[in-house]
Amino acid sequence: MDSSKLQELFSNYVAPAVPKKFRDTAILRGFSLLRVPLLFSVRPTVIELNDERAVVRIKLSRWTRNHWGSMYFGTLAIGADCAVGMTAVHHIRSLGAHDVQLLFKDFQASFLKRPDDHVLFICDEGLRAKELVQAAMNSGERQNLTLKARAVLEKKPEEPVAEFALTLSLKRKTKGTS
Repeated sequence: MDSSKLQELFSNYVAPAVPKKFRDTAILRGFSLLRVPLLFSVRPTVIELNDERAVVRIKLSRWTRNHWGSMYFGTLAIGADCAVGMTAVHHIRSLGAHDVQLLFKDFQASFLKRPDDHVLFICDEGLRAKELVQAAMNSGERQNLTLKARAVLEKKPEEPVAEFALTLSLKRKTKGTS
């Protein structure tokens, strides 16, 4: 079964029966299991996803920490990818822009403190992401936009442990491309 039929089955039958809180996590984990198994291995959980904001949690565990007991920087990169990516995916889905392809063009990070507990990855730029999706739908040309995200400890959300800037690159699929 190809992924478009699987997505259709999920959207029509599974998604309506699952509360939104769990559905967004299921979508993220299902995609990652099928397409990006490394992302699946850190078990990201969508805490909040709406038009303005995405919050994704990754727990500090044996799989996500480094030899110093803090979250590995690769795991931090995955969390930033999820927060910014889910922001765009939310608008791609809500606007019915299923033919818009999402890629990351670049990635910048500043690591500020040791993340020695569960981490929340927060992107508050959902409205900017929505404008990007609309521009990609309308123009047919590749559209780029840099969005910011931050990582905070779940127990101390007022204090960032890392800051990120990821450039999303969106383009509407043309017939004959995959």
